[in-house]
Parts: sequence; structure tokens; C-alpha cells
Amino acid sequence: MVKKFKIMICLSLIISLALSTAIVNGDTAPFDINAKSAILIDANTGTVLYEKNIHEKLPPASVTKIMTMLLVMEAIDSNKITLNDKVTVSERASKMGGTQLYLEPGEVKTVEELMKGVAIRSANDASLALGEHIAGTEELFVQEMNRRAKELGMNNTTFVNTNGLPAEGHVTTAYDIAIMSRELLKHKSIHKWLTTWMDTVVVGKRQSEQSLVNTNRLINSYQGANGIKTGYTTEALHCLSASATRGGTTFISVILAAPSSQVRFNEAAKLLDYGFANYNTVEVVKKDGFVGNISLNKGKKAEIELVAKDNLNVLVKKGEEAKVHKEIVLPEFINAPIKKGDTVGEIIVKLDETEVGKIDIVSKEDVEKSSIINTLGKMFNTMMGK
Repeated sequence: MVKKFKIMICLSLIISLALSTAIVNGDTAPFDINAKSAILIDANTGTVLYEKNIHEKLPPASVTKIMTMLLVMEAIDSNKITLNDKVTVSERASKMGGTQLYLEPGEVKTVEELMKGVAIRSANDASLALGEHIAGTEELFVQEMNRRAKELGMNNTTFVNTNGLPAEGHVTTAYDIAIMSRELLKHKSIHKWLTTWMDTVVVGKRQSEQSLVNTNRLINSYQGANGIKTGYTTEALHCLSASATRGGTTFISVILAAPSSQVRFNEAAKLLDYGFANYNTVEVVKKDGFVGNISLNKGKKAEIELVAKDNLNVLVKKGEEAKVHKEIVLPEFINAPIKKGDTVGEIIVKLDETEVGKIDIVSKEDVEKSSIINTLGKMFNTMMGK
């Protein structure tokens, strides 16, 4: 059995338990939010920092479009579609009503133009046009929305349409919205639309230019605001999923069923302020960041370089940096052959004596098993002092 050893390194870091409120937040909510439901999470770790009725099923209005935008971004990443794809607007999409771009049946727009309309103006017609382009029909796209929701662990969500217009059974929760918001923010290219305050788009057979103003006022008024989506219907009232980044820390606040538009923005900002005032994100290691070298037995190389499999970011209350330790757990050596990405060990982070995070250590490269000729060559070089 391979004997393992631990390299103990004390770090000035700050850590939190992912998806936990007990250690990070304390016993009770420190203040009330003027809305039926609300949540604050750390986008890096998913840690819940504030909650109020976070699992109560409520209509989300246009906040629904976060899932629509997520599926568009994932379709782009998988090369199923491109931003330059031409989308022909259907009769049904053109008649969505509510907030829209006033697209006409048969009009052709690019995916990028439609995404701009969804992200900035919250256009219902553009949202359906994108769904039909990706899946073929609205029904099939809604199926994809619900499938993806289940994959993400959005267990109290049911989508009935692509845009959040009133429909029986179309519900979600503040917690589930935070989950899909966090997933959407992982797509860096979406930020150029989410953070745009004003823009223009040309629509209609007459090619008229329309001004677009972001429905999320925090983009223009809150430091570091970078998303995400507003929503309103008479049933859902005023809803918002808001995000902001300062330094390496990103928080997401969700407000559902606020009594007015201004209240939702004020309460979302209050949650974000609370996060930035009390917590910090610390980067332990970056994806593919160098960890060290390890001896390789029976390989064409004597040792290989090791890297972190993914980013490891952690969160704790400000002022607790000295309580953290990092352990690098590795065997004394490994045997060839080894493939790039093979797990070799792990980095474990502890807050005092409690494990609060870990990440795999992997091989940076492929190394084949040494042949007899390679082995004899190494022996000769050793004898010759090379």
C-alpha cells in the first residue's frame, strides 16, 4: 500500500461551509426584508447568507428568463448555435404581448440581437423566438428548461413558458432562482448584456431603431452590479435577482413579491450591502494552478508536475483569517503510466479542525510507462553521473 504523507501549510485564509447557513450566518436572520421571499448567497461557494421563506413556491414573472438565457448560453458553448445564427420570428412569438421588441412575423434577427433584447429590455417575444430556435417548438424548449432545473437541484420549480407571463403552475422559489442565477453568471460572455445600461436595436420590416434601457436599475446605481433580471406581473408583484462583484467576491440577492419596484431594488441592495460588509472571498488555488511535483515510478520521466483540478474559493466572516490551515495530501510517489487530469491527491482546507473545503490535485500531463530501453538508458545515465 502506498504510504501517504501530509504537507501542512498554515494560511491566512477565510473559509465557509458551502450551502450552509449555520456556521457562516448564525442562528437567526439579522434583519427583515420587505418582500414575501428573499435570499442572499455567495456566488463562488453557494453559501446561503440570508434567507426568508426561500422554499416558498411563487410566480417569478420575467425572472424566468434567467433559465432561458442559461439554455441559450449552454447551446452556444456546445456549438449547437452561434451568436450569428439567423432566427426567423414565428407568428406566436410576435404576439407574446407584455414587454417586447415588437418583432414581426417572418422577421429575421440574430441570436445576439435577441439576447440583447431579453437581457436588457426583458422582451417576451425575443425570449420565445430564442426558445423555438434552439428546441424547434416552445413546448420542447420548456421541457428543456424543466430538465435543466432538475439537474441543477431546483426541486421546487416548474416552468410553463419561456418568459414568465402568467400561467397556472408556473412557479419557483427564491432558493431555486439563486441556483440558476449562479449558474448563468459562470458564462462570462453573458455579462456584456447583463451590465449594459442603454443600447439600441433595429426591428420590424421598416427597420426602425429602438432604444433599450436595462430594467435592472441597480446596474446604473449600485457599485459592482453585474446582473441579473427583473420581473413583474400583478400576480407575482415585483421580483428581482441581483448580483454584484467587488474584488474577488460576488453575491446574488433574490427578492420575490415585493410591494413596489423601488422596494425590490432597495431590499436587494440591502442584502448585497450586508454581504460585502461582513464577508470576504479568498482564493485558495486557481484551476490548473501549480501545486508541486511528485516522483514517478517506472515512467519515461522521473517526476511530473501537479495542478489543481478546479478553482477553490472559500468564504468566512471578516477577521477569521488566522484560523485556517491547508493540507496537501499526496502519496510519496506514483506509478506510470498516468494521464493528464488523473487524480493524484487533494488539497484540504480546514477552519480550526473542521474541514470546510477540498479540491483534487491532478496530473498536468500524460506520461507513458518506461520501456526496457528507456530504463536501461536511465541506468546508464545514472552510472555516468548524468
